[in-house]
Amino acid sequence: MISTTTPSIEGKTIIEYKGIVFGEVVAGVNVIKDFAAGLSNFFGGRSTTYEDELIQARQSALAEMEQRAAQLGANAVVGVDIDYEVLGSDNGMLMVTASGTAVVVQ
Repeated sequence: MISTTTPSIEGKTIIEYKGIVFGEVVAGVNVIKDFAAGLSNFFGGRSTTYEDELIQARQSALAEMEQRAAQLGANAVVGVDIDYEVLGSDNGMLMVTASGTAVVVQ
């Protein structure tokens, strides 16, 4: 499965459009990760705990989007966009959404 942010794939021809596909992941950030991130914020530096959570959520959203494209018979997704949102009353949830157009290329 090829996934790209561009509207086409160099060297390939889109022969069929299958539709728009999405992959959504909502991940909670637990108290321990929140505490470790708070220490990074206080002392300076990068919060690897949040970064790791963000990377995992993004990879999961992309994988889910590609799986849905494959279920439609597509072999590529073009125009991929990834959005991030913070949810919950205490902003303790992270939502990552990947979207794109499922296509068949040759």
